[in-house]
Amino acid sequence: MSAEFGPLIGPAAAGDRAAVTEILRLVHPLVRRYCAARLGNTSYLSVTVDDVVQEILMATVNAIPRYRDQGRSFLAFVYGISANKVADAFRRSQLHPSYPTADIPDVPSTAAGPEEWALASERRDATRELMNILAPVHREVLVMRIILGWTAAQTAEAIGTSPGVVRVMQHRALNKLRSELKAA
Repeated sequence: MSAEFGPLIGPAAAGDRAAVTEILRLVHPLVRRYCAARLGNTSYLSVTVDDVVQEILMATVNAIPRYRDQGRSFLAFVYGISANKVADAFRRSQLHPSYPTADIPDVPSTAAGPEEWALASERRDATRELMNILAPVHREVLVMRIILGWTAAQTAEAIGTSPGVVRVMQHRALNKLRSELKAA
C-alpha cells in the first residue's frame, strides 16, 4: 500500500488535484473502517462516522504539503491524523452530549428492547474496561488486527514497526486479557 502513495505525495504537495484525488481514493476505505471500529454506535455522539471520516480526509489534504518521509509511511501519517480526529470527536461528545429520541411508532417494534440494550451496554462497558488494562499501543494493535481485520504487515506499517513486533504485541495483549478473565 505504501508503494502506491510514494509517487503521489510530491505531485499532491505541489497542488496536483489528480494526485490528491487518488490519495483520497486509496485512504478513504481504510479511514472509514478505522472510524467505524473506533467510534462504534455513534447515537450518543454529536457526529457520525462519516462526519469524522470527512474531517480526517480534509485534514489529510491540508497536511500533505507538510508530510516528510522520516522513516514512517504515509499511511502511518494518516493513521495519526485519524487517531487525533477520533479523540476529538469523543471529547466534543462529552462537552455537548446529545440524546436523540425517535418519534412514537405507529406499529409495535420487533427491535431489541430495553433488556437487550442494557445487556449489550454492559458487554460493551465490560469489554471497554477490560481493554483499558492494556497499554494504548497494545489496544490499537488488537483493534487493527481483530476488529479491522488488518494483516500484521498493514498494522506494522500504520504504527511504524515490523510485522513480527505486531504479532508479539498481539500475543502479549491477548495473554494479558486471558489472564485477567481467568482471575475474574
